[in-house]
Amino acid sequence: MFIGLAGAARALLPHLTSSECVAHNNDGHRGHVNTGWPTQHITSIIEGDNIMKVGTVVLVHGAFADGSCWAKVIPLLTKQGLKAFAVQNPLSSLADDVRATHRVVEFQKGPVLMVGHSWGGAVITEAGNHPEVKGLVYIAAGAPDSGQSFQDWWKDYKPAPGLPEIKPYGEGYVALTREGVRKHFVQDLPPDEADIVFATQGPLAVRCFGDKVSTAAWRSKPSWYMVAAHDETIPPDVERDSAKRMSGKTLVVESSHVPMLSHPATVAEFIASAAASL
Repeated sequence: MFIGLAGAARALLPHLTSSECVAHNNDGHRGHVNTGWPTQHITSIIEGDNIMKVGTVVLVHGAFADGSCWAKVIPLLTKQGLKAFAVQNPLSSLADDVRATHRVVEFQKGPVLMVGHSWGGAVITEAGNHPEVKGLVYIAAGAPDSGQSFQDWWKDYKPAPGLPEIKPYGEGYVALTREGVRKHFVQDLPPDEADIVFATQGPLAVRCFGDKVSTAAWRSKPSWYMVAAHDETIPPDVERDSAKRMSGKTLVVESSHVPMLSHPATVAEFIASAAASL
């Protein structure tokens, strides 16, 4: 059933012999990865029982987006033998988004790997405490600690260039301007694709960034972090520091804030590798 994933993981083995290496992928992009994965363990997963314990991925979008932001990644995960489901967050509060995410987890009736992008990282940090969640993958994502809010998480860093382009969107909500999306959110996408991201974005309730995480799931569950080196929405420095703080397996990609749109094969490979190691 999982031959595609086994083949992909086997192909990665030569690159996983040290803690720092270069990850290559079929979309022609590369990045530096801190794996921390012993190759003999991966070989036993592939060639021993040939069964993944986690075959389902729950994808959690962030602010100024919706579930369609995973549209390029889902078919690639399917080809790897994984089931992938995208949450549609209401973006109305941390609690509301956690409830929406838990609904998707409970629909699967089995263990899952949870993936969060941007604000979705705060969501999986809380929602990841669900007993069926076996691991967490952060894609240019917020990773507050226990008792922290998203605002607490990034307040000590220099604001990203895109921050002034977040504007009021009705009472209690904010959204990104078209210029903000094009220049600072998805600046490595063609303009026509960037305009689709702008048109389909989900406005965010202002209160979300002040809602505090109760218990950070990354403190107790295996975690991975993809840093977007050219992120102009979240400072790359806070992403790197978060990856270090959680001792997560880290991949740095030469990407804007949305690597799942600009580097979908890289993101899918990273997620599939995480699933294979659980």
